[in-house]
Amino acid sequence: MTTITGLTILGGEMGGQTQAIDISGNVIARIASTPNAASRRLLAMPAMVNAHDHARPLSPTSFGGAGKPLETWILRLAAMPSTDPYLVAAAALGRAAQSGCASIMAHVTRLYGPMSVTDEASAYARAANDIGARVTFALFMRDRNPLVYGDEQGVLEALPGEARHEIEAIFSSPMPSIREQIERVEGLAAANEGPLFNVQYGPSGVQWCSDAMLEAIAESSARTGRRVHMHLLETPYQRAWADKAYPQGVVRHLRDVGLLSPRLALAHCVHARPDELDMIAEAGATIVTNASSNLHLRSGIAPIAEAIRRGCRVAMGVDASAFDEDDDALREMRLGHFLHGGWGFNENISREDFLRTVVTNGRYANGAPGSGALAAGEAADILVLDLDRLDRDAIMPVDPLDLLFARANQSHVAQLFVAGRQVIGDGKLLRIDIDAIHTELRDRLRGGMSSRARFLSAWTHLEPAVAAFYRSGGGCC
Repeated sequence: MTTITGLTILGGEMGGQTQAIDISGNVIARIASTPNAASRRLLAMPAMVNAHDHARPLSPTSFGGAGKPLETWILRLAAMPSTDPYLVAAAALGRAAQSGCASIMAHVTRLYGPMSVTDEASAYARAANDIGARVTFALFMRDRNPLVYGDEQGVLEALPGEARHEIEAIFSSPMPSIREQIERVEGLAAANEGPLFNVQYGPSGVQWCSDAMLEAIAESSARTGRRVHMHLLETPYQRAWADKAYPQGVVRHLRDVGLLSPRLALAHCVHARPDELDMIAEAGATIVTNASSNLHLRSGIAPIAEAIRRGCRVAMGVDASAFDEDDDALREMRLGHFLHGGWGFNENISREDFLRTVVTNGRYANGAPGSGALAAGEAADILVLDLDRLDRDAIMPVDPLDLLFARANQSHVAQLFVAGRQVIGDGKLLRIDIDAIHTELRDRLRGGMSSRARFLSAWTHLEPAVAAFYRSGGGCC
């Protein structure tokens, strides 16, 4: 039995005795009042969930990716050199845990190491185990439109010979067959799944996956019960492409091929329409909103209040692009509620309900057990904040919920428990030295930048060619 003492429980009664949480195995056994003998005040709350992320080693801004729409930003990721995938995973997953996340979706959209895909996935599983967090791993699946949405010939023809050769070598390499990609996911699951690590299908998005691939994934998901994680309608260019490619409606198309189901999580949905939100709600699929990423990449503000009003499951992701590029899930939750909670005296969703929504639905989408609530019988995934630091002025009694949604960030994280095991103590990861990992990772990436010289030279031609493609209506089939 493990006991966490000296707690104020978020949403509990203010004043009076503090609380203690007893943990038995991996679940909460009991919550009870205790005398307050602690030297500092602590605030216990449900552990955060990052339901959409890409587990990147460092911010793409450090590789020249700032201020770009997704359509060029995503290509700029090729400026990152290959490196040890264990260091990538440990750094990214460690940062997520530091911000209070017990459950993390790692939708891996590129490979970093020279080893096999199986060995690279095993590196993520090893990093997750070393940190102690719940990790959901979804490997990218795609088979079309590697450079732009549609015919890329005009873009390639705009590039000088050497630049074209480099870009084709990076982006036009053939992918494995649909069947091979599905079997690869099943193989990764068989080799790596465990109590804290599960595997999902990870189609990159409708514009990057053929109808045949989407149908095959839908069939495999229905047959195996394995969940699916993908992007949908993130940018205005994806919206325009989808409207031309699927005049009957892209969400309707997902429904028709059997992919729209409670097993499906859809990241972004920035440009989803009301009728599409209704279909998503009816199917029981989950929308994962990523407010900061949508702002960084100039994608827009998602209709999350409308999605909630129409009955959609809504979760939250950091998408490796938090507002301050620090993977801070607490700040991301606050930004999400600021944007979607309501204006003036009109409330779309309360702060309590927004927290409950993103935690419960995030756990559901990631395949983590339970609702995340602090209650007997629930999984012992508990985030503890330093309430003395959070209530920095201590002028008068203030509801901790007010403090949480006004100013909480990862600097206030004191402890994190995942499945009953302590992952963070005194604000630091207990099982890995993340500072040393970041130091080694940065050294390796700096040393590898010479390998990206040809790409960086080609980029000066590629970026304007891609921008011209979309500005002229390219991608609209």
